[in-house]
Amino acid sequence: MGVILETLGRKIVFQRLSIAFIATAVILLLANTFDSTDDHKVPYYNEASFTPIWNPGKTESGTLHTIAPFYMINQSGERVTSNVLKGKITLVNFFFTACQSVCPKMKDTMKKVHSNFDGNPAVHFLSFSVTPDNDTVYKLAEYAKSNDIPERQWNLLTGDKTEIYKLARRSFFIEEEPGLLKSAKQFLHTENLVLIDGDGHIRGLYNGTLEAEVPRISEDIRALL
Repeated sequence: MGVILETLGRKIVFQRLSIAFIATAVILLLANTFDSTDDHKVPYYNEASFTPIWNPGKTESGTLHTIAPFYMINQSGERVTSNVLKGKITLVNFFFTACQSVCPKMKDTMKKVHSNFDGNPAVHFLSFSVTPDNDTVYKLAEYAKSNDIPERQWNLLTGDKTEIYKLARRSFFIEEEPGLLKSAKQFLHTENLVLIDGDGHIRGLYNGTLEAEVPRISEDIRALL
């Protein structure tokens, strides 16, 4: 009788362990599914056509486009490289301080997005000057001060014009497909904002002159976070 009870007890314990194991596996599977769901709400973009890629494992080339390395100087005279993108969600635009048309609207849109993530070190903003010869460190510092731009999360950048234009058109695809046909001699002027994830991949393109884009940009940032 004792042997039968002992055997029965072992079976019950084994069954309970099996159930617990299965339950744990299911929980982990669901957790991984939900962890990736938000990120997968935001597509990847591999080329200037901005055709969305929902399954990054099935790209034609097998790899995802990443932002090329760059070296710039910010409004405080500090060096800023492409390493600033690593591990952060970054909203990017290209502007110039003397611009009185689309640039102020882009700046206002970015400031509204910033207000939703103020103080969050995982969210960053980059504004590259397209007139770097005119937009010196001093000019950028004055612009930042007069527009209340927070340096801890937002870098205004100047540098080599050829590098900036190449980076904008061939790395950020800031002018979309038409930009690929232009040279550094052709003035760069666009209202587009581009969202970059922590691995340097393009995850969003928005019209920076439209305040209505603020909720969509903010929602995409939250999904990527």
